[in-house]
Amino acid sequence: MIQESDIRIGNYVSYFDYNMEETAFVVEGILEGYIYNSGLPLSKLHCEKANPVVLDLYLLSRFGFIKGDPDYGEDVNVYSLKYSHLHSVHVRSEKNAFQPLTDAAEGLVAYGRPIVHVHQLQNLFHAITRDELTLFE
Repeated sequence: MIQESDIRIGNYVSYFDYNMEETAFVVEGILEGYIYNSGLPLSKLHCEKANPVVLDLYLLSRFGFIKGDPDYGEDVNVYSLKYSHLHSVHVRSEKNAFQPLTDAAEGLVAYGRPIVHVHQLQNLFHAITRDELTLFE
């Protein structure tokens, strides 16, 4: 289950259909305890039936994050996404979670709590950049 206050339009969440298969979808709207998407049965789903999508390395790469290159002295456990000419978003992969990192004088420094779900990464990216983080098709 996912809290209505934790999601916003553009987030990826999932639900279990009638065959108990997990299906991911993009939130198109949120109103009075329901999540809306034109591909859902009846085009809506009660928030209690929506589940967060677990973030993994495959999804991280589908969002455009690139693994650090040791040939350039980068940490292979750090993944980066350049969102402007000068700035990037960095996360370190550790123990089935992704720790946000920021640039500092002494290098990349961890901040905040680890990210476990896709919508958390999307919300962090949006808060930092004001842009949407979407999957590459």
